[in-house]
Amino acid sequence: MLQQQTLRRRLTGAVMAGGIGVLLAMASAGPSAAMTPDQEAVAKRIIEELQPSTLSKEEQMKELEWFVKAAEPFKGMDINVVSETLTTHEFESKTLAKLFSELTGIKLKHDLIQEGDVIEKLQTQMQSGRNVYDAYINDSDLIGTHFRYGHAIPLSDFMTGEGKDVTLPTLDVKDFIGTSFTTGPDGKLYQLPDQQFANLYWFRADWFARPDLKEKFKAKYGYDLGVPLDWSAYEDIADFFTNDVKEIDGVRVYGHMDYGKKDPSLGWRFTDAWLSMAGAGDKGLPNGKPVDEWGIRVEGCRPAGASVARGGDTNGPAAVYSLNKYIDWLKKYAPPEAAGMTFSEAGPVPAQGAVAQQIFWYTAFTADMTKPGLPVVNADGTPKWRMAPSPHGPYWEQGMKLGYQDVGSWTLLKSTPLERRKAAWLYAQFTVSKTASLKKTLVGLTPIRESDIKSDAMTQVAPKLGGLVEFYRSPARVAWTPTGTNVPDYPKLAPLWWQNIAEAVTGERTSQQAMDNLAEQMEQVLARMERANIGGDCAPKLNPKKDPKEWFAAPGAPKPKLDNEKPKGQTIAYDDLLKAWKEGRAQ
Repeated sequence: MLQQQTLRRRLTGAVMAGGIGVLLAMASAGPSAAMTPDQEAVAKRIIEELQPSTLSKEEQMKELEWFVKAAEPFKGMDINVVSETLTTHEFESKTLAKLFSELTGIKLKHDLIQEGDVIEKLQTQMQSGRNVYDAYINDSDLIGTHFRYGHAIPLSDFMTGEGKDVTLPTLDVKDFIGTSFTTGPDGKLYQLPDQQFANLYWFRADWFARPDLKEKFKAKYGYDLGVPLDWSAYEDIADFFTNDVKEIDGVRVYGHMDYGKKDPSLGWRFTDAWLSMAGAGDKGLPNGKPVDEWGIRVEGCRPAGASVARGGDTNGPAAVYSLNKYIDWLKKYAPPEAAGMTFSEAGPVPAQGAVAQQIFWYTAFTADMTKPGLPVVNADGTPKWRMAPSPHGPYWEQGMKLGYQDVGSWTLLKSTPLERRKAAWLYAQFTVSKTASLKKTLVGLTPIRESDIKSDAMTQVAPKLGGLVEFYRSPARVAWTPTGTNVPDYPKLAPLWWQNIAEAVTGERTSQQAMDNLAEQMEQVLARMERANIGGDCAPKLNPKKDPKEWFAAPGAPKPKLDNEKPKGQTIAYDDLLKAWKEGRAQ
């Protein structure tokens, strides 16, 4: 909250204005004074295509008129931007980029590539200074990198400085729900959210409601079949469906779904808050302090270590437990082919109708999970499944983050020439403008604006989205957060995860050995950054190593090993969870 207040003071009233009045005043010469008849015709067609909107058609026309006027100096320019391949970005690339080009005369090309490739291109531009792309949509997980390396433009400075003339007066930054994730420790906004999706729990509500299955489950485990509150219950449910139920309607079913191929996406499986879901790290939102969900300890804003010996938690008991459970569940309860799948290959599997639950499920798959005719969709278009809060492991404590939220965000680099940066910024704002954002949200189901989430249009589609709207309308959504500012160099540190995790999955190393190696390798990167003083006053400064017992005896993370890592499971009825969300509670 303090960061957001600081940010708001930095921005001009025009940029932060909540209403359309500022823009209407700017266009006092008439509704289409700045547009030719052809441009006005294009604008009208765009308005029809981008329905519904939280703006009236008159207000949309005023926004589009502003884009036409602001883009005049850049007509004819070829501008290139890039993002990973998601349904939301496909809509931008195939629809919004074309509409923007027709309206403004800027020839906009929006490339779609794999997430790892986006980071590689970004890293190449930052290291070489060569302009590879004019703007990037990259995860806010890089906020610690952008803040420390100084290659990214602080948008709060840009919008009130050299980019003021190309900053949409009705951008309404305070309407974005994810700006706390894209703000650095200095209070400046470095990235503008373009899409958001959370990592939640997914389950077959129709199966969980069957009286025969409920009776069998309670007879075996002594508590009700329902949404698991903890990993003990999740494991019991996984075992029940895989080994007791086995078959439903003639189909072999499984109580768990995951992926395990040695691939960069295996790293996301862990860096996307898996350790903190088990209970590694400290309390605090958006990220644990002083120890975050990667196990990295910071002193002030200086990363001080990842290993338990330096006060970190990457190789602590909770982290090792999280890896052990991942491997056990993958081998015991998931379809046999899951171990050979990547993230993108495993994503569509629950929609095929043979999976009872998934603990690590991204809401970005909602659009593909609601298509008519799927085995998991009823004839009336309502889903047979629901999404719910992620269950937590035995090391988790109240006040810790509950899971991960992806926030793909527009990022401008200093190495991009100013005129190209301005033109790209116009397109970036077009994709998130109130003229376009609600339609984009309904297509990709990755909401970024409070006004869109609360709209009548979202209320109407809510019954077909399995809990997505209820989740994003609840203040409880703040417990799901991206990687934070403790991680000082995401592109260098992230690959270390999948390389080490894979060795534990294949049995080449124990989970403890894999996490020990990971912590050591991350500290080698931190040490190099410390020697180079990357980040200035927030550069890494490693703690001296000491006996882990001293750290275990101190409050907070790292936490000592529990005597019992599988207490009795607890579940809750889904309707009770919905009530909690409406009351602003996580569960």
